[in-house]
Parts: sequence; C-alpha cells; structure tokens
Amino acid sequence: MKAIVDINVIMDWLFKRDEHEFAVKVIDLCANKKINGFVCSHEITILSYFLEKEIKDKEQVVKILSKIMKMFFVLDLNISILNKALKSKIKDYEDAVIEQSALLNECDLIITRNTKDFENGKVKSIIPKEFLRLLANK
Repeated sequence: MKAIVDINVIMDWLFKRDEHEFAVKVIDLCANKKINGFVCSHEITILSYFLEKEIKDKEQVVKILSKIMKMFFVLDLNISILNKALKSKIKDYEDAVIEQSALLNECDLIITRNTKDFENGKVKSIIPKEFLRLLANK
C-alpha cells in the first residue's frame, strides 16, 4: 500500500487536533513501514512554517522535521508535476500538486482530513479513520 499523507494529518498528529488519535495510528503505520507513507517535499516546508510559529524553537523544529523525513518517503517536485497540477480538475493548486505527485508515484490513496478538496481528482482520498477501517478489513 502506497499512500500520500496530507499535511493536515501530520499537523493533527503533532498538535493533537481533533481526531488526532487516528492520525497517530496512520503515522505509526508509516513510521514502522507497515505501509509506504509519502509526503511531498513542499509539505515539509509548509510544516516548518507552522512549527516555527507554534514552537518558536529552531532546534526543536529541526528535530521534528528530521524525524518526519525518516518516517516518510519524501517526494521531489518537478516542473512536470507543477505544470500538470495547473491543469488539474482540483481547484486548490497545492492539493493538485499532491494529486499529481500521487499519480506519478503510483500511490493508491491520499490520506487527508479534507477529502472534498480531492473530489475531482484521479486518486482516491480518504480520512484517517476510514483508512484504518479499510486496512483492518483487508
């Protein structure tokens, strides 16, 4: 199973936001290589912005980002992905970039808290709770 984990799931895990217990289980599956969890490289930079605002401790932010980059396979972006995302039926460009990265890397799913953002996409999106249920039934 190959899945891109959207930044909102990672932020649920880090900041213990609503339904973070499901994010914890998804992240654990990725960290323990029970599933192949991917993140797009631009998600790491976005995450660093939010971490720096929240934590205000550069050393701690570096530790967290390093840990995340060990837990996931980080997907590079390229001009092809960026151009294809411009033509995507997904309205939000950042989400379209994730979708195109998923397509290029043959990912089965996008695990996200915002499935409606990916409704018009070509890759199935699923919330963490449903993903865990799906995995349990396999």
